[in-house]
Amino acid sequence: MTRVVIFGAGAIGCWIGGRLAVGGADVTLVGRPRVLDALSRGLQVSELGGGQWTVHPKTATEAVDGELILVTVKSAQTADAARALAATTGTIVSLQNGVRNVPLLRDALPGRRVVAGMVPFNVVRRGPASYHRGSGGNLKVENVDAAAPFTEACLRADLACELRDDMPAVQWAKLVMNLNNAINALSGVPLKTELSQRAFRRVLAAAQREALALLGRAEIPLARLTPVPPRFMPRLLELPDALFHRLAGRVVAIDPYARSSMWDDLEASRPTEIAYINGEIVALAERLGTRAPVNAALVELIHAAEAGGKRDFSGDELAQALHSMTANAPAIAPTSSASRNLP
Repeated sequence: MTRVVIFGAGAIGCWIGGRLAVGGADVTLVGRPRVLDALSRGLQVSELGGGQWTVHPKTATEAVDGELILVTVKSAQTADAARALAATTGTIVSLQNGVRNVPLLRDALPGRRVVAGMVPFNVVRRGPASYHRGSGGNLKVENVDAAAPFTEACLRADLACELRDDMPAVQWAKLVMNLNNAINALSGVPLKTELSQRAFRRVLAAAQREALALLGRAEIPLARLTPVPPRFMPRLLELPDALFHRLAGRVVAIDPYARSSMWDDLEASRPTEIAYINGEIVALAERLGTRAPVNAALVELIHAAEAGGKRDFSGDELAQALHSMTANAPAIAPTSSASRNLP
């Protein structure tokens, strides 16, 4: 029986920990008392395509050791997580958003086994101790020997996990998809409702197109995570609603109640991960000596929302706000390297 520690018992951590417990893993959830107290009668996890289980994992409010330590805290908490895990010995798997966390953990914990992973799906918190997978996709983890305990635990839990040799490209591709987190948080509606409206999708297409141009200029490759290659995604998003609806179901399934983690953060008055998602594109532009006006505007609007600002934009209102904020900003033209490096 694999001893698994989930360091960061939020929605993703509780769901993955619960599913691994279904497969027989000895799971300990490490998190805040307000989350853990709700689990005293059991943790309920359910799947998008059906299946529901109640398990009874152990809980702790401070770091404990295990054979496998899954880090699921927000990116801004990664440095604190590294300090808390310094006395542990197990293999660490980062299942976090963004592209900075694995290098940070490796630098802070020299000599430790730190493995890159990626969670492609959304988790919906349906109640204090109930978590539901809200969208499709398979877990992905770095193809190294140290990942074996994780993949074996996933196999026993019937939880699909894919070994990858290109995890940096996987993480950047996930970040491009996650540019929608801010848009969903500002819309105030579920993901499926937001993506059903062309006005919102056009905003996302603009944010992604800007990111793709910068990534191409920087010669950063992207993995293909869906049937649609990253470079074609903006075109799909801009299609008329009827045509988009016919094609989108082939890309990813989404629960009607799913929302982005950034919406959850705003709802709970927590700081968001905007600096590690859209802000990462802004930072990349600065390193290249240019600007990312669309993503910079989304960062600004999320910071305003964190301070109590508007969180119920219609698609047209959001598009108009971005137009006003970026009216004098130059567009980013893709370079020839973009076509070589984007799949």
